[in-house]
Amino acid sequence: MTDDIVASVVRQWQAVDPALDTGPMELIGRINRCAALLQQAEDAPLRAAGLNRAEFDLLGAMRRTGRELTPGELARETFSSGAAVTKRLRVLQDAGLIARRGDARDRRVVHVGLTGAGRELVDRLLPEQLAYERSVLSGLDEEARSALSGQLGALLVQLEGRLGGGRR
Repeated sequence: MTDDIVASVVRQWQAVDPALDTGPMELIGRINRCAALLQQAEDAPLRAAGLNRAEFDLLGAMRRTGRELTPGELARETFSSGAAVTKRLRVLQDAGLIARRGDARDRRVVHVGLTGAGRELVDRLLPEQLAYERSVLSGLDEEARSALSGQLGALLVQLEGRLGGGRR
């Protein structure tokens, strides 16, 4: 088996200081490197549709909840800042994929929902995106994917509790 870049970095640190515990670096370094490579791949089906992952996440949040959401709710659903959501919503509205509606009781509140074109796009793209993601993970068999998913889920629960990144 060929070493990954993290193994090379760890060997270098161990040569500098053999007593150094590089265990955390090995795990977090690999998680960060995987995340960076996955982001570089930039989700081919989404890119072909003129979207990025963050924009698709907003559309997906509206589709999976099945209702209009406020920009604040969308920020929480997608773990994004309010400013980032506002910018992305403008792009999606200009593309005709979402519509905004003012609240009848509070003019400061805006509700955002999918247009017909937005719903159709999500329904068409999601299976393509999942197939793309499946191909990215094809080097791992089902057992390995399941084990990795469970381990990452346990880490995520721990980090969300400790670092305050959890949902609601």
